[in-house]
Amino acid sequence: MRRILIAALLMLAVSALLVPTAGAARAKLKREYVVAYDAGVSLRAAKAAVNRIGGKVVRTQKALRIMLVTTKNTKFVKAARKQAALSGVARNQVIGRSYSSLKRKQNRIEREGRAAGAGIGGVTVDEPTTGLEEPLFDHWQWDMRMIGATPDGSYAVQPGSKDVIVAVIDTGIDGSHPDIAPNFNRSLSRNWTTDIPLIDGKCVQDPDHSCQDPNNVDEDGHGTHVAGTIASPINGLGMAGVAPNVTLVNDRAGQDSGFFFLWETVNAIKYAGDIGADVANMSFYTDPWQFNCPMDHPALDPDTGLPSDSLAERTEQQTVLNSIDAAVGYARARGVTLIAAAGNYATDIDNPKPDVTSPDFPPGTERVRVVSDWCRDMPNEADDAATATGNDVLSVSALGPSGAKADYSNYGAGNAATGEIDVSAPGGYFRDFFGTAQHRVPENLILGPYPTAVARANKELNGAGKPMSEFVVRDCSAEKTNTQADPSPQPAPLTDCAYYQLIQGTSMASPHAVGVAALIVSEIGTTDLVHGGLTMDPNAVAARLRSTATDHACPVPATVDYTIVDRPADWTATCVGTTAYNGFYGDGIVNALAAVTAP
Repeated sequence: MRRILIAALLMLAVSALLVPTAGAARAKLKREYVVAYDAGVSLRAAKAAVNRIGGKVVRTQKALRIMLVTTKNTKFVKAARKQAALSGVARNQVIGRSYSSLKRKQNRIEREGRAAGAGIGGVTVDEPTTGLEEPLFDHWQWDMRMIGATPDGSYAVQPGSKDVIVAVIDTGIDGSHPDIAPNFNRSLSRNWTTDIPLIDGKCVQDPDHSCQDPNNVDEDGHGTHVAGTIASPINGLGMAGVAPNVTLVNDRAGQDSGFFFLWETVNAIKYAGDIGADVANMSFYTDPWQFNCPMDHPALDPDTGLPSDSLAERTEQQTVLNSIDAAVGYARARGVTLIAAAGNYATDIDNPKPDVTSPDFPPGTERVRVVSDWCRDMPNEADDAATATGNDVLSVSALGPSGAKADYSNYGAGNAATGEIDVSAPGGYFRDFFGTAQHRVPENLILGPYPTAVARANKELNGAGKPMSEFVVRDCSAEKTNTQADPSPQPAPLTDCAYYQLIQGTSMASPHAVGVAALIVSEIGTTDLVHGGLTMDPNAVAARLRSTATDHACPVPATVDYTIVDRPADWTATCVGTTAYNGFYGDGIVNALAAVTAP
C-alpha cells in the first residue's frame, strides 16, 4: 500500500512552514473528533452531551451511531469520557495548526527502486498488439498469467459483468485515464475527503487548484493503480485487469498524502453498502494507529511493561475498533465482500513485531509500542460481531513473480481456523530472483494505470511526455477516444498516450483478489432486488474465492532469510502450515479461471 496501503512503511518529508506564536496557535487551534454513542441513546441526547462540553456537531452518521465534532476545548476527550450518553471519542485530524515538519505518507516499499531508475528513461509502446493480448500484457503482466486472468483463461469464460460494482476505497480514481474510463461510473463515485494543506500540500498547486477534489480525480496515483488491476478494460490499449468488464466506483477515503482518517474511512465503507457494491478493496490502515489495542489489552512500553498509551489514546483506539467493526457489519449485511491488503510490515500478524510507527499523526509523536495479537490493523482485521465467520474482511498477502512471498509482505500463523491470511496474490517483489539477472528489475513489479498529472508532478515525464523513469511505461499504440459508459463530463480531454507505473505492495495484491471476487459474483450472482444488478452473499463469495485458490506449500526450508536481499534480520520469516493452508499463502494463490469454472 502506498499508504501508502496501504498498511505500509513510512518516511518523513520535511518542509519549512511558518510557525505562529504560542498564543496565536492556541487561539486558532481547533480539533476534529469522531464521537460515538451507544444503542439506546438518541442522536438528540448525544448532540446535547457534545454541546455541553464545548463541541460542535458538524456531521452525523446515525446508522453507525457516530458524529463528527469540532472543538477548541483542549480537554474535550477527558470531558467526553464523563458523559454517560457518549461511548467513545477518537481524533480525526487537527485543523488550523502549523507544524515545523510536514509529514507526507510515502511508502518506500511500493516505489522501491524508483530513485535508482530516475533518468534512465521509461518505455514507450507505439505499435498496436497483433494478438489477443493487450499491448503491455506479454512483457509486464506476469501477475495476470499467475492467476489465470488471460485471453485463453478467465477472460474467455467470464470477463465480468457491468452489473457488478466494485468500490475502490483509496486515494481516488483518475476517471479520465483511457484504461479506466470505459468502466468508471462517476455518478456513483464519491470523495469523502477534503485536502488538508498541512499534509496534502497547497491546494492551489493541485491539478484542480482546489481543496475539494472532484469525484473522478486521484492526485496520489495509488487508487488509480489499484482500480486498473481490478478492471482495466480489454480495449487494445495498455493492459487489462482481472475483471475487465465490471464497474468501478471511486469511494475515496484517502488524502492526497496517503492518510486515511476514521470519519472518512467509515463513511466510505458504509457507502459501499448503501449503493449495493458487490466487492470493496481496502489497501490501507486507518490513521493514526498502525495497530489499535482494546482497552483491556493495551500496548505496552518495552522498558517498563506498563501501558504505553494514555487513557485518552486507549479510548481512541477502542473507538476506532468499534466504529470500523460497525461499518464493516453494515456493509456486509448489504452484500459487500470486503477485501484488504495484509500490510507491508514484514511481520506475523498473529504475533506482530513492536509497532514503531504509531501514532503517525500529528507528525513526530511516534514511539515504540509492544503490541499483541489483540491489537488489530484496521480495517484489515475488522470483525463483524454479528457473523463471527472469520471471513469478515479477507486479508491478502503479496507474492513476487517467482511465486515467493514478497519480503515486505505480512504473513500469519499456519492455522486455517485462526490464521490472519486468507489468500495470496501477485503484489510484486523487486528483489525476487536473487542471484540472477532478473533480480531488482522493474518487471518484477505490478503494472497499473498512472494519472498523467501525477507523473508530471513527480517529474517522471519530460516536456514532450516521454517517461524519464524505467518504472513508468507509456502506451501510444492506439488512438484514444472517450468510451466512458458514464456520460458525465471529464475534467480534461483524453490524450493520445496513456501512462502506467510499476510498483509493489500488498496494496497491489489485494485488488487481484478483488477482481476474482467480482468475477465470482458475475458468474453465479443473483439479481439484486434492492439496487438492481447482481448480488451474492459475502460468505459464499469468500468460500468460493478460498476453495478455488491454488494450493501452495511452504518454501523449503520454511524459514526465509531476507538478509540476503539486504533486509533487516527481523524480516526473516517462517512459514507454518500445510500445503492446503499456511501462513504465507493462506488457502492458496487466487485463481481467476478456477473461480469461474468450478462446479
